[in-house]
Amino acid sequence: MISTYLFRAGRAATALSLALFLLDAAPAEAAARLTLSSGGVSRAAVIVERERLKLRRRPLIIVLQRSGGVVTRGRRHHGLEQFAGAKPIFVYPEALGGRWPVAAGAEADRELAFLRALTDHLINQGRADPRRIFVVGTGSGGPLAFRAACAGVGRNVAGLATIASAMPQDLTACEPAAPLAYIAVNSAQDAKIPFAGGKATAGDAVFDALGAEQSLQTFARINGCGARRDVKDPRTRGLIVTFAGCKAPTELIRLDPSNHHLPGRAPDSGETAADYFDANRAVWEFLQHSGA
Repeated sequence: MISTYLFRAGRAATALSLALFLLDAAPAEAAARLTLSSGGVSRAAVIVERERLKLRRRPLIIVLQRSGGVVTRGRRHHGLEQFAGAKPIFVYPEALGGRWPVAAGAEADRELAFLRALTDHLINQGRADPRRIFVVGTGSGGPLAFRAACAGVGRNVAGLATIASAMPQDLTACEPAAPLAYIAVNSAQDAKIPFAGGKATAGDAVFDALGAEQSLQTFARINGCGARRDVKDPRTRGLIVTFAGCKAPTELIRLDPSNHHLPGRAPDSGETAADYFDANRAVWEFLQHSGA
């Protein structure tokens, strides 16, 4: 049974029109659909949190999925909250037209304004901690996640995680206002997201992407990192790249070509657990270590 709640913003506080609809959820988890006006357009997101009635500020994790449309079905494959317990608030925004823009311009600016409106709303409600805002981008949500980390979402972003995605080349000079935790999970042989950079494909869009190593070096510079450390990882049959002396943790997980599963997805029938690397768990453990 679906319960419906309507919230009306006070005149002095905001002109946003808000509607919240509870979705299917376990008793310990409150999943709600939030609609608000951003740029004169009605926008939507799914909010997932546990212990909603406790009045305390929590880390906010904005998840931009490879499909930017209705997100409830996608959460079953890419939902980080299954690992996170009661602490954070997860926000799954929905993109206009079901896709996230990958290039700089008016569409990307519109989506960044939407993320700022979502963030401001949850901070103004006293629910989100403005010092602990994290952005996660998967697939086509990754380029916008990089833009949000570089530009901020009205507040500084404390951490960025991307899975099977790439940083647009126009962000080479990314200069966020403060260091931020960074982790990327990339396959060494992803046909759509070339590990070495170049023409990348996100949905039906093609964009010029930095290589995974170039993106890593960008954030190593931002975070003032020292010596690099490469460690072979039996989980991924690939490599984990980290640095010493960073102002914020900075990491790249390179999946070996033999580990061909789409990050964040469960193994197909007949595939063994030994072949499966759970990118969501690795990302959550990193974010938790970084303050989420």
